[in-house]
Amino acid sequence: MPEKTDSPDSPVRTVLGAAVEALGGHTREGQVAMAEAVAGSLADHRHLLVQAGTGTGKSLGYLVPALLHDDRVVVATATLALQHQLVERDLPRLVDAVGTTPGVDASFAVLKGRSNYACLHRIREGAPDDQGELVQVPEGSMGAKVIELRKWAEQEAGDEGTGERDSAPRHTEKEWRQVSVSARECLGATRCPFGQECFAERAREKAQRSHLVVTNHSLLAIDAIEGIPMLPEYDAVVVDEAHELTARVTQAATDELWAAEVDRAAKRSVRHVDGEQADELSDASDALRAAMGEASPGRIETLPEELADALALVRDAARACISAFPRTEPGSEPDAGMAQAKAGVQDVFGVAERMAAAADSDVLWLTEGTDRLPPRLCIAPLQVWGQLRDKLLAEKTVVLTSATLMLGGDFDTVATAVGLKPSERVQAGADGVPDETSDDAEPWLGLDVGSPFDYPKQGILYVARHLPPPGRDGLGAAQLDEIVDLVDAADGRTLGLFSSRRAAEAAAEHVRERLPHLTTLAQGDAQLPELARQFVEDPHTCLFGTLGLWQGLDVPGDTCQLVIIDRIPFPRPDDPLMSARQKAADKAGGNGFMQVAATHAALLLAQGAGRLIRTRSDRGVVAMLDPRLATARYGSFLKASLPTMWSTTDPAVARQALTRLAAAAK
Repeated sequence: MPEKTDSPDSPVRTVLGAAVEALGGHTREGQVAMAEAVAGSLADHRHLLVQAGTGTGKSLGYLVPALLHDDRVVVATATLALQHQLVERDLPRLVDAVGTTPGVDASFAVLKGRSNYACLHRIREGAPDDQGELVQVPEGSMGAKVIELRKWAEQEAGDEGTGERDSAPRHTEKEWRQVSVSARECLGATRCPFGQECFAERAREKAQRSHLVVTNHSLLAIDAIEGIPMLPEYDAVVVDEAHELTARVTQAATDELWAAEVDRAAKRSVRHVDGEQADELSDASDALRAAMGEASPGRIETLPEELADALALVRDAARACISAFPRTEPGSEPDAGMAQAKAGVQDVFGVAERMAAAADSDVLWLTEGTDRLPPRLCIAPLQVWGQLRDKLLAEKTVVLTSATLMLGGDFDTVATAVGLKPSERVQAGADGVPDETSDDAEPWLGLDVGSPFDYPKQGILYVARHLPPPGRDGLGAAQLDEIVDLVDAADGRTLGLFSSRRAAEAAAEHVRERLPHLTTLAQGDAQLPELARQFVEDPHTCLFGTLGLWQGLDVPGDTCQLVIIDRIPFPRPDDPLMSARQKAADKAGGNGFMQVAATHAALLLAQGAGRLIRTRSDRGVVAMLDPRLATARYGSFLKASLPTMWSTTDPAVARQALTRLAAAAK
């Protein structure tokens, strides 16, 4: 790779042009700028944050330089939808376009966690502790679904398929567990009689032979931060949907424990342990259940004595139980039941030990029980930027990209959250070093390649300044009336993004009553793909929902000309992890509200507002019903995080614009 890539005939430009042409599109200025910046970052081993707006074509903007890079590159995504787009559409076409380019290794593979692949050993030899007479039950039951999954997996094995969960017949989490194992439960390829056919091992072997490996944020975190080898050796990583990275890393490092899980691990161990260790672990589960019953739900800053004693009891009993499992002699027949039972106890030990330690670097809390789930103890890292800096940024070249990386108008907020210091930023085009030079400095560059959309002409941001601030009791009469007026002006064509399921359902019911000629759907009426299909097919439709719609819906065209947001999506005040992080930031001399709550809200607002303009021909209004966006001091930070739409607080202007758009769409 040459040091400079800005000449008209540079490899990056040449290959990018060929790839875009093969995909039937047109090379965009921002896409070229991004590709050249990524190529420079990989060549110079300098971290890069690049914001690429919707429609930029950012996947090709990083895939092309990644394929041209001398060493292996990992691409990590947050969502399955983007992973599918890369593996099933973008990469195959890119390979077709550059396959004959001399010196280019266009091989690629997708790699997921082991539990995402069917386990042939479990399918063929079973796991008596879990399955028993599971498959002897009537058609339409769980047993029938497991039989269907087994048949599918055998077909995949015969056809040399991937055995990936995403391509399996429709199923539930519980049903999939009957045909899969976790990494800890796995016997290992060398001991498993079906190791040569193993779907997970085949995926790993393919990744070892490939130049580019597509995975997810969680697997990247386990490999890089927890030090558990999940990925083949690589030189650099491109993190797409990077605005999700800290949340996904936190999620991967979060553990849960509840009494029934401890008891289940004990019962699975009974047949494999000769002594009383399994019974003692079962007794420890009773002590944990009693201690959790006495504790109050919410964050636990200081462990109550009874709960501390119960966790120590579980930890010690699990350790003793692990030691009591018989050793596996070399050359002996593998015992899947024993391996899985031992893995369950090891999981219990690891989590109980972490919780009993009550480290300042962790946040511990107790959830309330529900009809479906018992109370659970949860533990998560107070922050992840330190781990990301020490374990990922210090070891690899990292490119982070998303349509929403600039919060409050710059990259500093996101950079700080992932472990990069604002003082280490290098100006674009400069050959200098960070202002604060040190041996552990991690220089980085921030680049906004813009968007092909003309937001001031395509969209209006309407802030309903005249409305009262939102209260704790959900939507009031004024907000409901405002929603009806806006939806009526738009003649449907509305995506409503709400902070709670209750608010979404209340708004949907009110619109149904007042505007019965329109079709109004609420999240939960059907599966999200079905709701999205109905929304697209009938323009006179409204779709109201919560988080799944804020980030996961792509509906270009006249289908969506109005996006309603009911309130600024601050985290709940009683969220244990968010409140702990906010307190820690305040204690460190920062502004916890801005660093945690406002940042959280800014990311979600940017994602939600981004549902409106998806193509160059889209037009519409984002209606924010929370007046604080216009009146509060932090409102300017939030607005600077949104697309640069023309802004108004006049409801008449918003309604007139929607009426004109609705008339033009007929």
